[in-house]
Amino acid sequence: MKTVTLAALLCAAQLLSSSAMAAANKPAPKKAKPKPPVQQAAPAKTRSGAEILAQSPDSHWRGLNPDNTLLMELPSGPVLIELAPRFAPRHVANIRKLAHGGFFDGLAVVRVQDNFVAQWGDPNADDLALAKPLGAAAAKLPAEFAVPLKGLPIARLPDLDGWAPLTGFVDGFPVAANPKTGRAWLAHCYSMVGAGRSDAVDSSTGAELYAVIGQAPRGLDLNITLVGRVLKGIELLASLPRGGPNMGFYENAEQRQPIQRVRLLSDMPAAERPALQVLRTDSETWTALLASRRNRGGWFVHNPNHVDLCGVSPPTRPAK
Repeated sequence: MKTVTLAALLCAAQLLSSSAMAAANKPAPKKAKPKPPVQQAAPAKTRSGAEILAQSPDSHWRGLNPDNTLLMELPSGPVLIELAPRFAPRHVANIRKLAHGGFFDGLAVVRVQDNFVAQWGDPNADDLALAKPLGAAAAKLPAEFAVPLKGLPIARLPDLDGWAPLTGFVDGFPVAANPKTGRAWLAHCYSMVGAGRSDAVDSSTGAELYAVIGQAPRGLDLNITLVGRVLKGIELLASLPRGGPNMGFYENAEQRQPIQRVRLLSDMPAAERPALQVLRTDSETWTALLASRRNRGGWFVHNPNHVDLCGVSPPTRPAK
């Protein structure tokens, strides 16, 4: 072990003292002038759906095609149905003939199944002796489950869908598609109208129709021909008393909701036609409306950042 001498300790102390004095005499560094605070831009206020619609130009709305719109009159009020000839031309043509001939007049809503569908037609359709004649309408049609995707003017949704790789809207109708198969089809969303069929794929004619009144039964897609959607009055069908345990079919004739008559708007005097406009799904207003539904603020604590194909539908308004 080395021995530290007193002289060495005194020398070290002197060196430390000199260093401390030098540090004490060193001028303090100049403080930097504080930078002015950066002015943060106020976040843009998210417009509500009501504001977006109120600010939409008239060119973003369209009127109804009288040849493609049905007015079904129930005791509780009118039900307005827009047909989809782009997707089911043969069925739509047949439904036009049925309406022209007054086929639906005096028939009834025969089935209301909770969280599923309300269905109307001829209660005696299965009895050849009592069934109402179809008139000029065809008694046999091919199934119209899908159409070619190529060339379809689909306003695509970027949101994922569990039922199809591609979804969007065409002519106001919810559409699903598969680019690999090249097929596109109408989706079973709330208020969509389909043509009931039996076991045979080609057994639908449009004489028996139903409207979806519950959670979207997308499993029916590509299995039934969809022919349109209810634009107004879906609540009149959805609020009807539920039927019995046999898939919601009414067990007694007294339970059925009578149909007073069904007419095409083109068969009605212009002054009597419902004056309604539908938001165009190829418009900037529709895109903005979807964005507002996708990114929710205000009351919402969690922003879903997602839109479901069947969670939105083009709104309507009285014609100006």
